[in-house]
Formats: sequence, C-alpha cells, structure tokens
Amino acid sequence: MPSSRLGRLARLGQMATGVAGNMLIAGARQLAQGKRPNLSDLLLTPANVSRVTQQLAHMRGAAMKLGQLVSMDAGDLLPPELAAILGRLRSDAQPMPQRQVHAVLSANWGAGWQQRFETFPFTPMAAASIGQVHRAQTKDGRDLAIKIQYPGVRKSISSDVNNVASLLRLSGLIPKTLDIAPLLLEAKRQLREEADYLAEGEHLQRFAALLADAPEFVVPVHHADLSTRNVLAMSFVGGVPVESMAGAPQTERDRIVRLMVSLLFRELFEFNLMQTDPNFANYRYDAETRQLVLLDFGATRAFAPSFGEGYRAMMSAAMTGDRDAMQQAGLAIGYFDDRTQPRHQAAVLDMFELALEPLRKPGDFDFGATDMAQRLRDAGMALGLDRDFWHIPPIDTLFLHRKLGGLYLLAARLKARVNVQQLVRQSLQNTGKTQAKSGKIKD
Repeated sequence: MPSSRLGRLARLGQMATGVAGNMLIAGARQLAQGKRPNLSDLLLTPANVSRVTQQLAHMRGAAMKLGQLVSMDAGDLLPPELAAILGRLRSDAQPMPQRQVHAVLSANWGAGWQQRFETFPFTPMAAASIGQVHRAQTKDGRDLAIKIQYPGVRKSISSDVNNVASLLRLSGLIPKTLDIAPLLLEAKRQLREEADYLAEGEHLQRFAALLADAPEFVVPVHHADLSTRNVLAMSFVGGVPVESMAGAPQTERDRIVRLMVSLLFRELFEFNLMQTDPNFANYRYDAETRQLVLLDFGATRAFAPSFGEGYRAMMSAAMTGDRDAMQQAGLAIGYFDDRTQPRHQAAVLDMFELALEPLRKPGDFDFGATDMAQRLRDAGMALGLDRDFWHIPPIDTLFLHRKLGGLYLLAARLKARVNVQQLVRQSLQNTGKTQAKSGKIKD
C-alpha cells in the first residue's frame, strides 16, 4: 500500500488517466456510430467505475473512505449495475497477505502470540478502509472479532486529505477565497481518531454503558487485554447486514428504522455523543433475537450540550411551522449570521424544512415513496453553485448531517414507514425530564 503523498497522488493520477482514456475510446466509438457522446454517460461506465473501485480498494485508508461516502451518497441515483460496483467499497478492501497479518500481530502482541489462540484464520471475514476483521477463538474459550489496522494507514491520512484538497482546488470546484483549512484539519483529526483503536475501545465501552437500559441494541464487549492502538479485540456478534433486511416483512423493516431513529435522537439530545459513520456495514441485525447490532465506533464524536439544544429548537420550530424560530435556531447553530443575505438564509431554511419533512408529517412517513433525498441534493447543488454563498457551517453539523443522510438512505433502501414525529416528540420530552432532574434546565 503506497504511504507517501507523492506515491498516493500518483495512484490517483493513474486512476484519472485510465478513466480519461476509457472516455476517449468510448466517445470515439459513439462518434463512429453517428451518436453524440454524453459526458456523464462516458464517465459513468462499468469499466470506469470498476477502475476507480479497484484502485481505491487497493489504496485503502482515507482515499477509500472517501469513495465509500460517494457510493452511499450517489448510489441510489446511479444505474443498478454501477451502484453495485461502487457499493463494493463499503466492505471490500484488498486484505493483507498472511505474512503481513502475522507481522502486525507479532509487533502488537509479541512473538508466540498464536499460543493464546485455539483458532486464528488468516483469511479475514471482512476488509474495509482502515482495517480488516478476523474471527478467532482463544484457548480460554472466548469467541472474538479481531480488527487489525493496515500498516501505513495512519501515516497516509494527511497525504490523502491534502491530495483531495489539491484536486478540488485545481478543478475550480472550490473558490480560492474559501478557507477550507479548518475543515481539512478536522478531517485529519477525525480520521486519525478512527485509526486509534485504543480510543475506539473506550467508545465501545461508553456506548455499552449508555445503552445498558436498551436490550434491543447489542454492543460487542471490549477485550482490553488483546487491544492496542493498531488491534481491537471485541466479542464476536452474529447477525446479517442490516441492508439485507430489505426483503423482510414491512413491520420488521419499520421496527429496524424506528430503532435507528430513536438511537440518533438519544445520541443527539441525551448522550451528547454520536457514532457519525453512516456506513451500512456498521449495523447488523439478529432476526432471532430481533436485536440491532452496533459495530465500529471509530467515528464517535462528542457534542457540547448547546449543540443538541440548537437542534432541539430547530426541530420544535419545524414541527410547528414557525419559520422565525427556525431562523433563530439556524443563527444559534451557525448555519448563517446576520451578514448573510436574506435570500441565502431563506434557501438554507428551505433545505431545513425539506430535510425535516419526516418530522412534520403526522403519522407514518413512507421513506420508500419519497424523492426527498434527490430534492435535497438538487437544492444543495443549487445553493453550492451560488458563489456568493460559500460558507462552511460548524464542523459538528457536518458530522451530524453525515449520520442523518446515511440513516435516510438506509430507511429508503428498506422502504420503511415510521412515525418520526412521534419519536422526536417522545425524545424531546424524555430528554427534557432528564435535564430537569439533573438541574440543567428548569422544568
């Protein structure tokens, strides 16, 4: 795996050159047939998407994680065959060879580490952007999932983020006047934290304690004696990929999404702590116990209580249709300020009303019968193309939207019908009572 910035930039350059070559060949073929080539059709061919997927899967690290986010964000807008190819990035990185796995574990556990295990298959059960997972049994009877980080991932984070920023600058997609330095620093910080398995182990334990009162959720047990900064040991938990439940009965699909929405509200309003990675692979479902399994807490982020209060005000105002209160909440959160042009403030509030549509509908909201995601994307693109309004909102909001967007996409994939308004009212009421008891606010 290339680890230097130049080495990884060269990989991206090879990928871009190959894609451009495929586009030229396909365009010439269409011209020879008397057809007028369409740029998007030339770009989004199975050959090009496959090339991008293979290259990012080989690079792994932050570059692959970027591809995962694109695959989730654009997957529902692409032809099924292209979405399927790009979707491989969510779980199919190129795994390490056996000798490398052995070397990493020897460096972290010491020589002779295999003597502690009854079985340790060198073929991983899953390989993702930052590490791969092996199921193993220890000699003292523990059934474990061992996550091993790819060598060089932590070292490559800075180069990947800088390369993406450079490509965006060169493309002209970002104006030179926009200061994205704080965003780049935060991206690097967050990715480095995701690559710190000791920190993830702490998050794992924290969520297990926070959800001790919710048996409908399962959090793997952390095994600190086998965990290091590069290796995370936790109990193995079964279940099936949550997106595979698309063929389950409607009531089961509804219940899964209801659990996930309720959890998001608890994270935002009660815990002030959220797992912000929306990758579907982070969730599994046990059909026998009807429990939702929560995996991968690397992207866990703490929020200040005032952050949740801002969204409490925004959601309450959206449900009552109070546009003035929504504007005040938007100012408090930091989406715009008093200097922002009224038309831009109105555009942002329009997007909020659209994004919070499930909260404003009494009764069940049918995620499978809405084009909300497409309308949000169109509205965001229209605002983004307005160079008079280039503003990076508070970093915390970007991570929240990342989680919320992933949840909406999964709900649409499962065609769930959920009374979101009822869930948010219950959450706001319960959190208000909790805060009143703790003395944070007056009842």
